[in-house]
Amino acid sequence: MSDERSMMGRAFLLLGSFTSNRLRLSQSELSRRTGLPLPTVHRLCRQLEDHGALERVADGRYEIGVRLWALGALAPRAHGLRQVAQPFLEDLYEATHENVQLVVREGLEALYLERRSARGAVTVVGRAGGRLPLHASSGGLVLLAFGGRELLDAVLAAGLERFTPATITTEHRLRSTLDDIRRTGWVVCREHLNLGTLAVAAPVSRSTGEVVAAVSVVVPTDKSPASLIPAVRAAARGISRGIA
Repeated sequence: MSDERSMMGRAFLLLGSFTSNRLRLSQSELSRRTGLPLPTVHRLCRQLEDHGALERVADGRYEIGVRLWALGALAPRAHGLRQVAQPFLEDLYEATHENVQLVVREGLEALYLERRSARGAVTVVGRAGGRLPLHASSGGLVLLAFGGRELLDAVLAAGLERFTPATITTEHRLRSTLDDIRRTGWVVCREHLNLGTLAVAAPVSRSTGEVVAAVSVVVPTDKSPASLIPAVRAAARGISRGIA
């Protein structure tokens, strides 16, 4: 059993090496990123490829296989949310024609389950299935605000990485921002993660009050958040009413 756990842990370590910025990796790159010996990486890649968890592309590198995406889509937390959220995200997209996102928390990161983007929408970091630090994104800040003391302590211990001059990088400013989110039920982030962008986010919660996701919209900084705040909050409330 210990050998099985060790092998499973190595497999997840290898799969965790892929990011939204590095979608394709060679065996040598996987070995460097995981610290695993190259023969071990070679064996794991072959096994994961046989089961559809990895796919080998023409240049010999690997990418995440579609079977993992299919399995992930069955996760109740993601599947139920996405189903309920679809019409509300579509309405918000039609109202803004910008980047509309549904975000959940996974560990110390924000995970984007869904995104709608217009062709001419402002460019942003992140994509469906991608991850971002909680402290640097509007949806992540909402999730952090309602995530409890232990989560905040863990985020602070991990460090507040700076992405732009406006990124929150001090504990005092972070705590103040989270207090404001809990008081108002929304957040506006101006160039916290991407220069030239303004983001608005609001929480999605169950009837128990537990916040399980966030809805956000990202627009150019020359747009006013005044009309976006009620639209984002309305979408978040609509999704909240639809989940158990």
